Amino acid sequence: MPRPVTLFTGQWSDLPFDVMCAQAKAFGYDGLEIAAWGGHLDVVQAVSDDAYVRGRLDTLAQHGLKVWAIGNHLLGQAVCDPIDARHQHILPPRVWGDGREDGVRRRAAEEMATTARAAALLGAGVVTGFTGSSIWKYMYSFPAVLPEMVAQGYAFFAEMWNPILDVFDQAGVKFGLEAHPTEVAFDIPTAEAALAALKRRPAFGFNYDPSHLGYQGVDYVTFLTRLADRIYHVHMKDVYWSPQLSEAGVFGGHLPFGDRRRAWDFRSLGRGSINFEAIMRALNAIGYGGPLSVEWEDSGMDRVHGATEACAFVRRLDFPPSDRAFDASFERK
Repeated sequence: MPRPVTLFTGQWSDLPFDVMCAQAKAFGYDGLEIAAWGGHLDVVQAVSDDAYVRGRLDTLAQHGLKVWAIGNHLLGQAVCDPIDARHQHILPPRVWGDGREDGVRRRAAEEMATTARAAALLGAGVVTGFTGSSIWKYMYSFPAVLPEMVAQGYAFFAEMWNPILDVFDQAGVKFGLEAHPTEVAFDIPTAEAALAALKRRPAFGFNYDPSHLGYQGVDYVTFLTRLADRIYHVHMKDVYWSPQLSEAGVFGGHLPFGDRRRAWDFRSLGRGSINFEAIMRALNAIGYGGPLSVEWEDSGMDRVHGATEACAFVRRLDFPPSDRAFDASFERK
């Protein structure tokens, strides 16, 4: 059976939920990965109001859509981050409160736990998101970063996330970290370090997104095969990186997305540098049968055009694995 093709609604959070559903169906999608912001899903209301959950499920059903995952990246970012003015722009007032770091982190952690309960009520088995990181600021090692400073960062991550993951276990839902610069895991070694910090508890795995790995120079296919048992969800997103030297390299030069001086930028599926054929073969090899969720981002393209062509691209790309060797028919009976 083909994998379901879904659309992550984070980049469409300016639209009302019913309009988003109508558009996603018109684009050709099977369902949504619902962002827990912008009015698409209020997780606090979901766990306290049965009618609210029924309303979301009814709206999905009216448009012939399903939900396999909930995305709560913005709240997750605040769990381990050093809190500053940037976070006020992405957090709801009830979480931001007075902006004091300990309180913001505590309320963000509580709401991430609530997200697991909301996902279970909606029948979604995975919450995708970010963790934040107290040690991302040490990514470039000067002044020299002491090993114990990094170790303390992973210990803090485990301290903050283990209680959240206890609730995920209770709800029967898994958390998929989108390995990403600014998170506690952004490549293969840091992903393995995050798992080790949590003693590899099954509630924690990854929302695989090759676009955040490729431009760094990370082997995004090996990420799949090395972490095969922890691939809980898959984002389909493309990125272009220049094979030539550029004015602004991997770190981006503080330039906005879409600036021509950048060495890399997100692109609509099939228009960047990611080898999706290799990814699909790796997903088949590891037995991943979950949704392929389009996270559409392209500063140079109309999003309706982009989301439509991205859905068609994924459907053309997906194929089932073989259940036999190609030369099995040659064997003498």
